[in-house]
Amino acid sequence: MSLPPLSLYVHIPWCVRKCPYCDFNSHAQRDELPETEYVDALLVDLDAELDEVQGRPLQSIFIGGGTPSLFSPEAIARLLHEIEQRIPFVDAIEITMEANPGTFEQARFRGYREAGVNRLSIGVQSFNTDSLKALGRIHNGDEAITAARYARDLFPRLNLDLMHGLPGQSPEQALADLQQAIDLRPDHLSWYQLTIEPNTEFHARPPQLPVDEALWEIQERGQQLLERSGYHQYEISAYAQQGCQARHNINYWQFGDYIGIGAGAHGKLTRMKDGEIQILRRHKIRQPAAYMDPIRRLGGENRVEQEDLGFEFMLNAMRLTDGVDANLLIERTGIDLVKFSPIIREAKHKGLLEDYDTKIVPTPQGRLFLNDLLTLFLPG
Repeated sequence: MSLPPLSLYVHIPWCVRKCPYCDFNSHAQRDELPETEYVDALLVDLDAELDEVQGRPLQSIFIGGGTPSLFSPEAIARLLHEIEQRIPFVDAIEITMEANPGTFEQARFRGYREAGVNRLSIGVQSFNTDSLKALGRIHNGDEAITAARYARDLFPRLNLDLMHGLPGQSPEQALADLQQAIDLRPDHLSWYQLTIEPNTEFHARPPQLPVDEALWEIQERGQQLLERSGYHQYEISAYAQQGCQARHNINYWQFGDYIGIGAGAHGKLTRMKDGEIQILRRHKIRQPAAYMDPIRRLGGENRVEQEDLGFEFMLNAMRLTDGVDANLLIERTGIDLVKFSPIIREAKHKGLLEDYDTKIVPTPQGRLFLNDLLTLFLPG
């Protein structure tokens, strides 16, 4: 069996200030950012992972955060250059970077493009002034529009990140946000509902969110608008023009491998031992200062138990609207599809999976009740 494709996730954990809904490993910037020291630490981290590359080139790189666009183009250029010195890139590698739409970041967009970034993902969240204030965002709608237009002309691929179900938001306001995003002609839209996560300011002091009926209306009308506008839903919250899907994310959902470097980063890696596929999950220490400490402990790892592999595969694969080829299960986990035949028959009977032989594809009902579908694949 061949190893799956390999991607790289890079985490830059700083932001101007922590948003009240954010549960990512992000830290408000208080002093000058230690760009040089942090890039040094990222490269030490990557060096410790090189044994897991096993001759594979990188298919994609995703630089997330935090707010990676707080780092200078020079720092990003050095990082990408040093990565390529260690792991070869495929010819058409996808290199994505997250950015805020503020004027400070816009001034750096050209430098990021020259550094090698070819897909920019702008965290707009909303174009509405009241919604942006409620979310604790520091940009305004005009800045978001200007940033998207500028990036559209600079980068081969552009993603806009947009939320709905915001505090006090009506369906009309949510759809106006979505229409504005569509009008900016991004290749890709990440459009998803605000959820209240533990260990966030919103969890401690919950805002007034739209009622379920309004949320359902937003989702239903929004998906119709996206479809009419040429955006195909290929994953739960991802919509793309033809041929513009995010390859980095697809590698996640197809149970590919990815190295994770940076404070709080996670990775998933495949090993072959005695003819058996083993899956390792790795995590890095979360605090930036500890991560940059030369004598730090980089984190830890755990091996996914064999009985959990099928569920973990389905947990990822069933996020994809078009599902996956049935033979991908054995390729990525070593599990023969026959083992899951009774479960798949039950899922088809319940209307949660399409009645295909060569693919595993969730039905619209299966996507709507995804937890019910996934529960069928739990071990034991």
